[in-house]
Amino acid sequence: MKHLLCFLVLFLISGVGSFDLVIDEIPDEVENLIDLEIDGFPSSSKTRNGRYQRSTSDWGYVGDLVEDDDKIGLYSYKVQSTITSRLANTMIQAKMVNNAKRSQHIVFDVQVPKGAFIDNFTMDVNGITFTSKIREKSEARKMYSQAKAKGKAAGIVRSNALDMENFKTEVNVPPGTRIQFELHYHEMIRRKLSSYEHVISVKPGRLAKHMEVDVRIIEPQGLRYVHVPNSLGDHFDGITTISKGEKKAHVSFKPTMAQQRKCPSCSSTAVDGNFVVQYDVNRETTGGELEIFNGYFIHFFAPENLDPLPKNILFVIDVSGSMWGLKMKQTIEAMKAILSELRAADQFSLIDFNHNVRCWRDNLVSATPAQVEDAKKYIQTIHPNGGTNINEALLRATFILNEAQNLGMLDPNSVSMIVLVSDGDPTVGELKLTTIQKNVKQSIKDEFSLFCLGIGFDVDYDFLQRIATDNRGMAQRIFGNQETSAQMKNFYNQVSTPLLKKIQFNYPQESVSDVTQSSFHNYFGGSEIVVAGKVDTENLQHLESVVTATAANAELVMETLRDVEELDGFMKKDKYADPEFTRKLWAYLTVNQMLAERNTAPTAALKRNITKSILQMSLDHHIVTPFTAMLIENAEKDEIMLADQPKDPRRGCCPGTLGLTPNAPNNNKGIPAWANVTAVPVSFMPEQRSPPVSSLSINRVDNDPHFIIHLPKSQRNICFNINSEPGKILNLVSDPGTGVVVNGQLIGAKKTENKKLNTYFGKIGFYFKNKGLKVEITTETITLKDGSYGITLTWSDTGHILRKQLLISVKKESNVTVTVGEEMSFMVLLHRVWKNHPVNVDFLGIYIPPENQLSPEAHGLIGQFASEPEVYIHHQRPGQAPEKPQATMEVKGNKLTVTRGLQKDYRTDRVLGTDVQCWFVHNSGKGFIDGHYKDYLVPHLYSFLKKP
Repeated sequence: MKHLLCFLVLFLISGVGSFDLVIDEIPDEVENLIDLEIDGFPSSSKTRNGRYQRSTSDWGYVGDLVEDDDKIGLYSYKVQSTITSRLANTMIQAKMVNNAKRSQHIVFDVQVPKGAFIDNFTMDVNGITFTSKIREKSEARKMYSQAKAKGKAAGIVRSNALDMENFKTEVNVPPGTRIQFELHYHEMIRRKLSSYEHVISVKPGRLAKHMEVDVRIIEPQGLRYVHVPNSLGDHFDGITTISKGEKKAHVSFKPTMAQQRKCPSCSSTAVDGNFVVQYDVNRETTGGELEIFNGYFIHFFAPENLDPLPKNILFVIDVSGSMWGLKMKQTIEAMKAILSELRAADQFSLIDFNHNVRCWRDNLVSATPAQVEDAKKYIQTIHPNGGTNINEALLRATFILNEAQNLGMLDPNSVSMIVLVSDGDPTVGELKLTTIQKNVKQSIKDEFSLFCLGIGFDVDYDFLQRIATDNRGMAQRIFGNQETSAQMKNFYNQVSTPLLKKIQFNYPQESVSDVTQSSFHNYFGGSEIVVAGKVDTENLQHLESVVTATAANAELVMETLRDVEELDGFMKKDKYADPEFTRKLWAYLTVNQMLAERNTAPTAALKRNITKSILQMSLDHHIVTPFTAMLIENAEKDEIMLADQPKDPRRGCCPGTLGLTPNAPNNNKGIPAWANVTAVPVSFMPEQRSPPVSSLSINRVDNDPHFIIHLPKSQRNICFNINSEPGKILNLVSDPGTGVVVNGQLIGAKKTENKKLNTYFGKIGFYFKNKGLKVEITTETITLKDGSYGITLTWSDTGHILRKQLLISVKKESNVTVTVGEEMSFMVLLHRVWKNHPVNVDFLGIYIPPENQLSPEAHGLIGQFASEPEVYIHHQRPGQAPEKPQATMEVKGNKLTVTRGLQKDYRTDRVLGTDVQCWFVHNSGKGFIDGHYKDYLVPHLYSFLKKP
C-alpha cells in the first residue's frame, strides 16, 4: 500500500483560513526513496524515471534535535533579509524532520507584512522540489481544473486580505521524511516618525538546532543610525550583534538552542514575536536624493528643518453603541492626548456621531488652552449608543471646513484635514458605500484631506481606504485592544506636522518615462515621498529634478542633479546589494498606485484598462496580486496547486444592523430569555395549574388592552380588560422603592364598531428616577432622555442603546426590550396594521416578567401583583358557551364569577399570536385589582401613582 502524502497549504489572514491543497498520493520517487533510509534519511542522490533527486547531505549532522511529543524536529530556521535603498528582500526557510514511526503533519507557518509582494515559494520533500510560477488568474484556475479533471493530484489555495497575512503550509509526510520550505517576499520600507522600521515575524514554533536572523542594510545615502529594540523580550538581551559602517550595516541574531529555551529545562522556544530593525539615513540636500541604476531612477524626498504649517483639523468620532467599552475608553484617552498636542496656530473642532450628528462647536476655533480643555471635558462625557451615520457626519465636517474657507477664516498657507475614527459600517442614513464616497468627493474641497482610522475588523477597511485615497489622505487599521490609544496617537503623530503643501516633482520629459505619482497634496514631518521612473541612461549623462512646494513662509524651488552612473561602482562592488532594487521599487510603487487608482476609477471601462495594466505588471515582475495566481507544481507537472486572492466576504456585522454593544453579533444580546419564547400548544381541560414555561410565565398588556397576570405561586393566569378613553394614561407599574414608573397612553381606533370604540396603547413611558432616565416608545420611535441629552431610534432600526447600565434593545419592526442590569426587564411589542385599514391602527403591547425585582411598595395595574395575592378558584360549572366554563374566584376578600377562555401572546407570532389559557375577570378587573381602574389614571407619561 502506498504511503500517503497530503499537502494542505493555507494562506491565512488573522486566523482566517485560506490555502486548501490536497495531493492525493505520494509520488513514486518519494516512495522509493523511503526504502533507502539510513537514520531516517535517504543515503545518497538518486535518479528515478529520469528525474534528479538532490542530495540532502548539505543538512549535515542532524542528531541532537529537540523533538516535541510529535517527534518532529526543526533542524534549522533561517531568516535572511537584505535592504537595498529601502527595498527589503526577505527569505524565510525552515528544514524539518519527521522522526516519528508514523505519517503526520508538518507545518510551515509565517507572517508576511501587509503590502509585501510574495514572489516565490519552494518546497523540497526528500529531494523532490515543488516550484512556483505566476499566471493570470483565470488561466491558472483553468490549468488547475484541467489537472483535477485528468485525475492528477491537485489543490487550490485561496487568500483573504486583512492586515496581518499568514502563509501557512501543512504537509502530511511519512516517517523519516525531511522537508524544506522556503518563502520569498519583498516590500518597500516606508519612513514614519523619522525612522525606517523593518519588521520580521519570527515564530518557529519549536526549538531549532540552528536559528538565525540575518539582516543586511545597504544605503548609498549613508546611515545615520541603526537600532534593534528588544522586541523579542529581555530573554534575548545581548544576543543581537550590530556592525555599522558608513553606508552598510549587518544585524545578526543567532541564539543557541540553550538560549532559545523558555527555561533551562524547558523544551519549548521563547522565540515568538517580531524582530525589528530601525534606522535612518543621512540627508544632505533639501531637494532629496536621486538614485539611478539599471535604467530606473528613485527619488527619495524628506526635507527637514522646516517650520510647520498651521492646520485646520476636524476630528469626526464614531460614538455608536459598538464603540462601547474598551474601544471608547481608549479613544477618549487618545483624543485627550492628541488635543494637548495641538499648536497655538492650529484651528480645530470635534464632531461625534451615532445615528445623530453632534458638534462640540459649529465652527473651527483656535487651539487655545481654554478651548482645548473644554474639548477634553466634552470628550469625557461621551456615552456610546445608537447607530452609525457616517455619511451625514462627514458631510457636516466638510461643510464646516468649506464655510470657514468661504468666510476667509483659513490661513492660505494652512493645511485642512478631517480625521475619521470609526469601528463599523453605516447603519443609519445613507447606507450605500459608493454613494457616501461620491457625496464626500463632491463636497470636499481640493485643498482638504481625509484620514480614516478603522478600529477592529467589523469595519469595512477597504471602504475607508478608498474614501481616504479618493480625498488625498490615507487609512490605517487600529486593532481594538489595550493598545488602541497608543496606535491612534501614533497615527496622529504621522500627520500632526505638515511641513509642505502642493509638492510637484518635475523631470526632463525627453529623458524619463513611466514616472509614478509626482504630485502630492502634503508632506508631513518624519515621513518620506518616493517617486520612481524609467530613465534613458544611454543618451543622458546627468538627471536633473526640480521640486516646487509651498512652505510656511515661502514658495520653494529645490533642484537636484545626479550623474546617471554615480551608483554603478558602489553597487557592483557589494555582493549583498540587490542589482534589481530600482526596478523592483518602481514596480512596487506602480502596482500599488494602479490598485489605488482602480479603486476610485469613475467608469467600468477605465477600471478594466487599469486591471489589464496591473495584470501585465504582475506577470512581468513575478508577483502575486488580486489579478494573478501562483501555481505551485513539481518538475513533471503531475502535482499542482493554485494560490490566488479572491474577494472573500469580510467578517463582521451585516449592513443595516446597529451594532451598539462591543460585541453584538446577534440581535438578542442583552435581551432576557423570556423575551424570546417558544410557542406551546394549549388545549382546554378542566381547571388546572398553568405549566411553568416561559411563554406563559409573564404579565402582559396587549390589544384592546387585554391584561394577563401570571401568578407564579399558584401557576394561574388571570385576565381582564380595561375600557377607557383615548388620550388617558394608565399606570402599569409605580414603585417608589426602586424609583421605577411604567405608564401607557391610550389611542382609539379610527371609528367605532358595534357602538364601541376600541382603545389600545399608542405610547408607553418608562421613568427610572434613580438614574434620571426616561424612555418613550411610540408606534414610530424609541427615545431615551437623560436630562437635556436625548437619542431617538425608529422601528426601522435594529440594535442596542446602553446608558447608565440601562440597555434598550431594538429589533427591527418587532419589539423593544428595556433591561436594567439583572434586576428587571420589560418588552414592548409593535403591532402594525394595513396603513389604509378603515378601523384599526398601529398599537403597542407590553410584557413584564413577574421575576422583576420590584419593592414591596410597588403598585399599579400590574405592579400590585409583585406581591402575589391568594387566589382560590372553585365551583366550576358550564358557561354560556361550552368552551367557556365559569367558576367562582375568591381573591382579596371578594367572590367573583370568572370565565375560562383564551387570550393571545404575540411575542412569537405577531399576526396570529399564541393562545394562552386564563380565567377572565369581568368589569375591567373589578375585585381582582385594588379599587377601580380609574384610580390608575395619571396626568403625565412619567407620573408616579398617587397613594390613596
